[in-house]
Amino acid sequence: MPHIPIAYIDIRAFAHATEDQEKVLKAMHNTLPAELIDKIVFKRKRLTGHHGNPIILFETKVKGKDVVKAVFEKLSSHLESLDKELLANEIKRHLDKGNLYIRLDKQSAFLNELRIGSVDSIHLRIHFKKHSPEEIVEVCRKSGMLP
Repeated sequence: MPHIPIAYIDIRAFAHATEDQEKVLKAMHNTLPAELIDKIVFKRKRLTGHHGNPIILFETKVKGKDVVKAVFEKLSSHLESLDKELLANEIKRHLDKGNLYIRLDKQSAFLNELRIGSVDSIHLRIHFKKHSPEEIVEVCRKSGMLP
């Protein structure tokens, strides 16, 4: 795999009052390579929803060249091919100044399947090192994230 010019990856998800926090955390861990699960720590932040309901925000910032590369490679290799096509077709909606935004379906992630999802999702912000949208797309194609 080519050198991947990524500075960091932010991963975050919400656990609503009706959800089992440990299951949400397991879904998030399933987005990571197995060897990194114990090394990447998710912070818990207590929030209050619109109607006063408790919400827990799980978030982490994945840093370090080798760790970032391993997480990106897992995403690239485990994302379903139809989702890669969808991402490619909508890529402009997923990019801004050096960032690629991906939402993974939380339920699928819990079942150890990485699928694009827009509702109740795990949010990833992949921050590339000073790259134009065209360069980001090229890196994603070379790594197998896009067809």
